[in-house]
Amino acid sequence: MRDLAIRLENRPGALAEMGEALGAAGVSVEGGGAFVVDGKGIAHFLFEDGAAARRALEEKGIEVLADRPVLVQRLKQDVPGQLGKIARRMAEAGVNIEVMYSDHQNQLILVVDDFEKGRAVSETWKKEMNL
Repeated sequence: MRDLAIRLENRPGALAEMGEALGAAGVSVEGGGAFVVDGKGIAHFLFEDGAAARRALEEKGIEVLADRPVLVQRLKQDVPGQLGKIARRMAEAGVNIEVMYSDHQNQLILVVDDFEKGRAVSETWKKEMNL
C-alpha cells in the first residue's frame, strides 16, 4: 500500500477532478483525506497501486508531491487510549508520525519519517496485542 500526497487547488471541483481521473483509470482509493491549510489544498490518499494512481493523476495535470509506503495497523477499537499508546511507542523509538488516517477496513494508516524503525514498532505492537 502507498500513500500519495497530492496538491489540490482550493476551488470547487478540484477533488471531483481528482476522483474522476482515478476512476477513469480504474484506480480505487483505499482510504485517506483532503484538507485546506493556509488556503492550500493537500490530500493524502491510500492506493494499492501507487504507480497507477500517480500516472492517472499526473496525466490530468494533478501534482503528486510524494509517494510513500505506509504502516497498516489495527487497533483494539473497544479499548480507549490505543492511539496514544502506539503513538508513544513510535515516539520512544524516535519515529515521527507525519500522516495518520484510517482506511476502508478501519485500520490505522501511518506515514512515518523512518519506515524501517516504524515497521519494527508496528510489528512488535501487533504481536503484543495479538492482532
